[in-house]
Amino acid sequence: MCGRIQKNRTAHAPNKRQQLNPALTLVPRPSFIDNAMLFNTIRLTFRLIRFGWRRSRRAAESVITRIMFYLNKVAYGSGMKSCGIPVVDINEGCIMTVGTAFSMNNGLNHNRIGRQQPCFFIADLGGTIQIGNRVGMSGTALVCHNAITIGDDVTIGGNTVIYDTDFHSLNSGRRVGFQDNHLARTAPVFIQAHAFIGSHATILKGVTIGERAVIAAGSVVTKNVPPNQIWGGNPAKFLRLLDDPSVHE
Repeated sequence: MCGRIQKNRTAHAPNKRQQLNPALTLVPRPSFIDNAMLFNTIRLTFRLIRFGWRRSRRAAESVITRIMFYLNKVAYGSGMKSCGIPVVDINEGCIMTVGTAFSMNNGLNHNRIGRQQPCFFIADLGGTIQIGNRVGMSGTALVCHNAITIGDDVTIGGNTVIYDTDFHSLNSGRRVGFQDNHLARTAPVFIQAHAFIGSHATILKGVTIGERAVIAAGSVVTKNVPPNQIWGGNPAKFLRLLDDPSVHE
């Protein structure tokens, strides 16, 4: 009987930490705390790897873009920044020049607003593309069979397209075989300094967009836009003056 009592007392005897602090109660660590620490460690590692990968990828993309410009005889100024790789096809007899501090985003990983695409610089049939200083664009397509001129400090939103050609004749007989590009009507496009073109806009042949003019997103511009005006719609039409007090930035 005494032996069993002594055994039970031993089984319930407090450990040294409890003897020092009788109020201390050992509580096991919840498993979700360990899981959270593991998740945070994995997440931090992933972010560090992604950061390094993005930096190295952008450096490689910038080098490849410069090589493509060189192979297409594109003259460009200092400070060019290219995130992603554009499509460049400047055919014989065509010219493309780019000013200083040119910036562009290309593809799936940059300026992610949907409908991702690289920038396209396509010149054929003697076309001339001229881009001024400090111009920025994202996923923009410039298809030139005549002349496209973009002034200084112009900003062009994602997935805008600028065409100076109709591509095809309105004459159904000429369209047979789809060999009528050289017969299609063309007219130069001018986008003057400090203009802003919203995303997904379409600028068609013969259009001049004046200084500091703003084109709303998704617009189809078929005629000239005077300076300091906001235009939008399909086809684009005058909305208001840029300095109108009702315009909120």
